[in-house]
Amino acid sequence: MSEHLLPDELVANLPKSVIIFGCGYIGTALAEVLLAAGVRVGALTRNVEKAARLRELGVHEVIVADLDSEAWHRQFSGAYESVVNCVSSAGGGIDGYRKSYLEGQRSILKWTKGRGIQSYLYTSSTSVYPQDGGVRVDETADTTDAPLTGQVLCESERLLADAADTFGAWYVLRLAGIYGPRRHYLLDLLRSGESVIPGVGDYFLNLIHRDDVVTAICTALSCHQSATSGIYNVSDDQPASKAELAAWLAEQLGQVSPRFDPEHVSPRLQRRGGRMPSRQISSAKLRKTFGWSPHYEDFRVGYRDLLGMEKV
Repeated sequence: MSEHLLPDELVANLPKSVIIFGCGYIGTALAEVLLAAGVRVGALTRNVEKAARLRELGVHEVIVADLDSEAWHRQFSGAYESVVNCVSSAGGGIDGYRKSYLEGQRSILKWTKGRGIQSYLYTSSTSVYPQDGGVRVDETADTTDAPLTGQVLCESERLLADAADTFGAWYVLRLAGIYGPRRHYLLDLLRSGESVIPGVGDYFLNLIHRDDVVTAICTALSCHQSATSGIYNVSDDQPASKAELAAWLAEQLGQVSPRFDPEHVSPRLQRRGGRMPSRQISSAKLRKTFGWSPHYEDFRVGYRDLLGMEKV
């Protein structure tokens, strides 16, 4: 992780201890940054290999378990000031979503009772928004018509909101599309020599770099005021069409811009007319409340950094 991530004043206000549930792409990066800041970190993951990596990083307690069970509840010996739930889907379609996001949330909330947790942060997704047509979307947007997976996320968000009195502060961070080191599918596709991209390229992509997700989480954790509790979108606020991103990446690689093939898309996208909803996600609330801003201000800055790495 880059040294630019956390300013000294933010580090000074971080909790002394944080437990992370779901140490995948974001959770592991977060653990690394918190450890470097002197925070005592505990972690739960269902992956044995990830657990080994976390121990190598210096995580103080690492438990391997399924989040939705309660078997792990007595395995953590340390006390923690803050909780971060950044679990990802366990696979298996909608049932996997319910297992990870909904039942997992219930399990954590049950575990927190009586433990004096000061703050609880949950990473959700901007996929809860059903809006289309290129409209600007903030946290007040209606999520009633969210897809099934988005409805599960919304229900999980409500579980946390309903338990608000338990914590000094609670946060739901709805993350835009995450990219960063080892996560750049479109770049990999073009590097492989592919000149045809499945689907269409005329809809907005809303993106956020992994490192900026970590700084957003840490910024929220550093604030102990209940008045800041609530739901926040996390994006770089610079939406671009998929075609624009693909053309720019091709140019950087010295290649001809790829064409899009709407006849070859996944069954999920076929049900959506071959494209994802096109909307522009606003992170103005996060910026105004916490003074947060992304280091990677748009995809060009983020991908230029990735392209400059020897191995990405």
